[in-house]
Amino acid sequence: MISVKNVSKSYGEVQALSNINFEVAEGEIVGLLGPNGAGKSTTIKILTGYLHPDSGQVAIDGLDVINQTKEVQARIGYLPESTPLYPNLSVQAYLKLMADMRGLPRDEQPRLISEALMATGLVDHRARPIGHLSKGLKQRVGLAQAILHKPKLLILDEPTIGLDPTQIVEVRNLIKRLAQNSTILFSSHILSEVEAVCDRVLIIMNGQVKTDARLVDLAATTDAVLVLQSAADGVPERLMALEQIERVESFTTRDGYPAYRIHSAQDVTPAIYDVARQEAWPVRELRQETMTLEAIFNQLATAA
Repeated sequence: MISVKNVSKSYGEVQALSNINFEVAEGEIVGLLGPNGAGKSTTIKILTGYLHPDSGQVAIDGLDVINQTKEVQARIGYLPESTPLYPNLSVQAYLKLMADMRGLPRDEQPRLISEALMATGLVDHRARPIGHLSKGLKQRVGLAQAILHKPKLLILDEPTIGLDPTQIVEVRNLIKRLAQNSTILFSSHILSEVEAVCDRVLIIMNGQVKTDARLVDLAATTDAVLVLQSAADGVPERLMALEQIERVESFTTRDGYPAYRIHSAQDVTPAIYDVARQEAWPVRELRQETMTLEAIFNQLATAA
């Protein structure tokens, strides 16, 4: 659905994107992450045809974004960070305006508007002025205009920013429902939202793609964590005697228990279990370590 090859973009002497490459398959929900100034907004503007890259190729659904901009835009639904809404218009009148602006056939507009209202849970609010709606409902109106023309690709820029926890859950569930019919590129600063919604993540830093991986693969590690009920002598030394183990770090859990993080290139939990049993260590917990998206993001930010 999305193909980005060797794309670069600069603003004067500032290099916003430097030779980035990635693809998004049809039906995926992909999170686009990065700190401020990393190149996320520039990437979105290029994908939507608002900006042209200095070099490289960009295709949406097999169409060249630069040379077939209007055809590409007809396949995209876009929710910007600040949705341009008209507060004096009713929800239905606003969607009618958007349908006219998109050039949707007049005889199909009532059905398309009705389906957009239904999909976003706005049927009971269709006659209300947009200015009288809560921020969460306004976000739904923005999503309704984005899906009005049945786009094959949805690009959502910070769709939950400024919402309260209940509204965030509502929009999150809505996005998951919309993914049944569209590929979704989801840009957000809220890492927990990306973890909750996305299948895969692209992390951009300093204008480069630093990570492109499925979340389940990104979280998996071969490190292990051993937590003891009480202190035991010689634990790091005994663990280091195992040839697969590269490093052992001692720490204390939040509950005050002695613990060890064991770094290895392969799963060593069975070997650790055997040693713990032989040494009669008071084991409280033994598990493989998992990496949160926040930890991965912070590691990349520190390295950058």
